[in-house]
Amino acid sequence: MSYLQDNTKPVTLFELGKMRAEGRKIVMLTGYDASFAALLERCGVDVILVGDSLGNVLQGQKTTLPVTVEQMAYHTECVCRGANRAFVVTDMPFGSYAESPEQAMRNAVRLMAAGAQMVKLEGGAFMAETVRFLVERGVPVCAHIGLTPQSVHQLGGYRVQGKSDAGAAVLKADALALEQAGAALVVMEMVPSQLAADITNSLNTMATIGIGAGVDCHGQVLVLHDLIGVFPGKRPRFAKNFMEGASSIDEAVTRYVTDVRESRFPGPEHSY
Repeated sequence: MSYLQDNTKPVTLFELGKMRAEGRKIVMLTGYDASFAALLERCGVDVILVGDSLGNVLQGQKTTLPVTVEQMAYHTECVCRGANRAFVVTDMPFGSYAESPEQAMRNAVRLMAAGAQMVKLEGGAFMAETVRFLVERGVPVCAHIGLTPQSVHQLGGYRVQGKSDAGAAVLKADALALEQAGAALVVMEMVPSQLAADITNSLNTMATIGIGAGVDCHGQVLVLHDLIGVFPGKRPRFAKNFMEGASSIDEAVTRYVTDVRESRFPGPEHSY
């Protein structure tokens, strides 16, 4: 049984904005195929992120860097065959958008044609011009700041971002610039909880989606394979295996949905 009161009405960008304004938590999970897309919808997930994390959890890559636009388009098509209600966001993979706004537009068009309703790209204020370029041309954008996996080598590994005063100031400026450029959502990854709360409270229109960023964001996202405990790699602190004590994947996903809605997840043990 879906946690949502109305599980037949499609989730739109307008509805996500309404949820933000009304203080209703946005529930996001990654998905990569039609069967799981249908399951996530059935359990009440609002947004399915076709993540470049497929490089890790499906392909067995050490990073997300080898993932291509064509692979993202393929998995987007698969997800969209299974999803009738959820809002579908697709990651733009490494090397597909940073060169220029025009490059980003060409590749965003490919992903939108595959069925995505929004594209996600990593980077702070330096990506604002690209975000504005896409939004002005009809492509909704989800930004991504904090720990940005496509920059893992430059960042020196998977480390919490914004711990220093200077680092916090940069993230605050990044969020404001991206909001002003027109991004509707921003994923904040591995950011101290208080900083994430401060950024969330400082924004006027853009909804924050946390992953290792505390409970005060407008919504939460996890990698599906972490949630159901099947990824063989090291589980990050911000992840929780919801299969523990659950009798089915449906039950595990529904627990996640409910815990996010009720601000029970993430707890202090999943935050920084």
